[in-house]
Amino acid sequence: MNPRWRIALILAAALTAAGCQTIGAGSVSRDRLDYADAIGNSWKEQTLLNIVKLRYLDAPVFLDVSSIISSYELARQVNLAANVFPRVSDANNQSLGASGTYSDRPTITYTPITGERYLKSLLRPIPPQAIFAMIESGHPADYVLRVTVRAMNGLYNYSSGQPRARVMDPLFQQVVDAFRRIQQAGALSVRVEKRGDEESTYVRFNRTADEGTERDVRFVKEGLGLDPGSDEPLLVFGSLQRNRNQIALLTRSLQEILTELSAGVEVPARDLAEGRAPSIARADTAGAQEHSLMRIKSTGERPPDAYAAVFYRSRWFWIDDRDLNSKRLFMFLMVFSSLAETGTAPQIPLITIPAR
Repeated sequence: MNPRWRIALILAAALTAAGCQTIGAGSVSRDRLDYADAIGNSWKEQTLLNIVKLRYLDAPVFLDVSSIISSYELARQVNLAANVFPRVSDANNQSLGASGTYSDRPTITYTPITGERYLKSLLRPIPPQAIFAMIESGHPADYVLRVTVRAMNGLYNYSSGQPRARVMDPLFQQVVDAFRRIQQAGALSVRVEKRGDEESTYVRFNRTADEGTERDVRFVKEGLGLDPGSDEPLLVFGSLQRNRNQIALLTRSLQEILTELSAGVEVPARDLAEGRAPSIARADTAGAQEHSLMRIKSTGERPPDAYAAVFYRSRWFWIDDRDLNSKRLFMFLMVFSSLAETGTAPQIPLITIPAR
């Protein structure tokens, strides 16, 4: 075979093979992980920044990533020309050329949380039913109740935020600890009853043969003023029960939770002395150390080992990657933000990635 024809066939086969390739399937594993990691890190930094801003009495601002559209386009072209009758002319009319283009056009949509959505997402208390649904799904009862509940049947949780700053009722901690032990024993469940459009949620204490669990159940009923003969008190919203067959939860909103967490921000002494951030009352300082749910450090230089870090007022505020309590709370904040808005599982941004 003429060498020129051999070259032409090889190039044609290569062009055919190149035309069968696609970047669509290969981009899925890369883009899915990269965008998920970027969204997760930006959410942590935005949440941390807003907690720090609340400590300085600055207005928090929230932006949601509502959609991501990343469009790829790959174009290829190969040109080939050869002298079919080389003896007819001595002119050299062989030519070979190739060209290609690649483009990546990501479009990311941010939605500010304002108006009615701000009211629902940040200012509306988390529904009591959603809190016990979390406990039912396996989240630690004592941890969830400490973070989300301000009062339970007249027993008040610790609070550092003004104007409702107060110490924790000793019985509150004892009751939530007993809830945790009952949960671990498998004796705590939730029952939902529907009658028409109305829905009622009952907290059920399951009978067991374990004397320690039965003792904890009796302690919870006595501490909350429940009817000792009833194993299914009704779950309602409020600080006080109307009768002895109710568990009334006065729950916190997401903004209230963030405000409580802001007490753990390490504010430089100079900012406190100049009045740039409010001082915590002396009576609450010891309580803040004892009941602190999150510790946010501050430094003048970028921290080398941070779980999340933000730059604010010429300083770095950060959470140590070895601080497991603070990291665990960030995981819960994602769930709490969804519960405050809808009472359902969190929604993720819609990601559309066309590849051509």
